[in-house]
Amino acid sequence: LLAEVEAAHAAAAAALAAAEARLRDSAEARRAADAAFASAREGQVRAEAAAEAAGTAEEAVAARIAERLGEDAELPEPPEELSDAAEEKARRKVERLAREREEMGPVNLRAEIEVAEIEERIRTITTDRDEVQAAIAKLRGSIGHLNREGRERLREVFDRVDAEFRGLFNRLFGGGRAHLALVGSDDPLEAGLEIYAEPPGKKLATLSLLSGGEQALTALSLIFAVFRCHPAPVCVLDEVDAPLDDANVERLCDLLDAMAAESGTRFLVVTHHPLTMARMHRLYGVTMQERGVSRLLSVDLGQAVQMAEGPVA
Repeated sequence: LLAEVEAAHAAAAAALAAAEARLRDSAEARRAADAAFASAREGQVRAEAAAEAAGTAEEAVAARIAERLGEDAELPEPPEELSDAAEEKARRKVERLAREREEMGPVNLRAEIEVAEIEERIRTITTDRDEVQAAIAKLRGSIGHLNREGRERLREVFDRVDAEFRGLFNRLFGGGRAHLALVGSDDPLEAGLEIYAEPPGKKLATLSLLSGGEQALTALSLIFAVFRCHPAPVCVLDEVDAPLDDANVERLCDLLDAMAAESGTRFLVVTHHPLTMARMHRLYGVTMQERGVSRLLSVDLGQAVQMAEGPVA
């Protein structure tokens, strides 16, 4: 009997524990339900407040629209989608349209007058443009005429200088041949000048392939050729005989005597070469008889020769 009672007691204790567990679960479920109910209640209150605020905002927007557009203004249909993205899109569109309207500025009551002034300016500018185009065409014609005349004159002068250069080269070198050539372009105004020289006993070559003395004589031939085409009353030569030997100096002096007799040109030669100084009519120099004191001297070689030879008996 005692064993049966203890078994019944244990069963009753297990049933009690199970009932207490179910009681605790029920209490937890009730607390969760109460919390959900309170949260839902708060959400309902917030939704009602938002709806009320939205209604107030709608009334304010409607009042502003009526104030700006009038009572009978036609408004677009409300969008099908009422979301934050749609609202943001609509707000950006409104801001863009308002900005464009502000950029347009106020209504210009002088628009017609300004349009007439601008049209008058356009007509004036068009007339000026036509005149400028006509002037450009005329100027281009003048430039073309000047270019043609310049080519003709340049070709004429070039042929004259080339002919003189050939003769002077042969005279200074005692033989040989040389000529000038226009290179680089068919247009004489844009072409370059090349000097071809063939001294006696050598092959025809450009000026850069000649020796220093030959280059000097060739350059002198060209300079005197230009000078003979356009002579001047005075010609100054500075150390032109420095790279020349005695024989070439004699040829140069003979050429100077001939040119002076032909054209009446006075040649002023700066030189230290005794042969050149001996062929001159008058010498000018600087001497220093006393230390630090320079003195200019002038000698007439004709009178000096007469004084040296003495009176003829």
